Amino acid sequence: MKNIKLLTTALTIAVAGVAAPAGAADSAMSYPSRPIRVIVPNGPGSSVDTLTRIVTNRLTQVIGQQLVVDNRAGAGGLIGMEIAKNANADGHTLVAATTAASTIARLLVKNPKFHPVNDYDSVVQFAITLNVLVVHKGLPINSMKEFIAYAKSGKQPFNMASAGVGSQSHLSGAYLQQQAKINSLHVPYKGGGPSSASVASGESQWSLIPSAAAMRHVSAGRMRAIAHSLPRPTPLLPGVPPIADTIPGFDYSGWMGFFMPKGSPRKAVETVRAAVAKTMEAPDVKKGMAFQATEIVVAGPAEFRKLVQDSMVQNAQLVKALKLSAN
Repeated sequence: MKNIKLLTTALTIAVAGVAAPAGAADSAMSYPSRPIRVIVPNGPGSSVDTLTRIVTNRLTQVIGQQLVVDNRAGAGGLIGMEIAKNANADGHTLVAATTAASTIARLLVKNPKFHPVNDYDSVVQFAITLNVLVVHKGLPINSMKEFIAYAKSGKQPFNMASAGVGSQSHLSGAYLQQQAKINSLHVPYKGGGPSSASVASGESQWSLIPSAAAMRHVSAGRMRAIAHSLPRPTPLLPGVPPIADTIPGFDYSGWMGFFMPKGSPRKAVETVRAAVAKTMEAPDVKKGMAFQATEIVVAGPAEFRKLVQDSMVQNAQLVKALKLSAN
């Protein structure tokens, strides 16, 4: 009888010894276990910063942990992308990935230090960022035809503001000049906030800028929106026609989503993907994105990765056609 009791006690201890590591493993697998850092490779007030905060404010509630925005602007987004690449791949770092920072800026340097597909895990796309052609309110320009005519009149100054060399507004504006057969002095600023403010103040005369960087000024009457970059009309900008109505075939908008450093846990990728999909259904997020004239488009890792790959090809061809060289 005594031997049976000893055996029972030994078995209990053994089972407990096995169960403890399993419980620890389960605890280690809980995600997220602490606040999530969201690297924004652009400055405060930029279109990327604005849209990221609209999403993360609600995503914090959906995912159950605080999302902390970390603005790391510079070099057209290259600095922030490099920081994200080298972050711990534990699922607690996201980067707000965009067309400009991920696929354009790297084309304008000789030795880019990251690859948008090979060095990150694509998590989820959540938006299409259309560009809006805006002009200073004091200019006698109310349509694309008037814009082109004014540009060809030779009146000065007629400067094009952008968020910096390699930004979405830089490439889209250069593309517009090529297609419209006009010339304008490019004035790069340090981010979308300063560049849009320069048009609002009259320091620059126009920009083809992501809608989220423009709509606050447009709504306040500080600048005028005369056309947009989608190939079709959009209810997000009623009364504002596509550039393609005047320049057939013009179509140049961006995308936005989240990457993680390469090798992040699959559980983390799937948890964030599902949480973002739910977040984008929230009425306040829909309202916020609509106010910024930004289309909600949700795509998972495989589809998002394919979009990034296609964007790399498109922008490489465009940079070559525009004869923009690496520094």
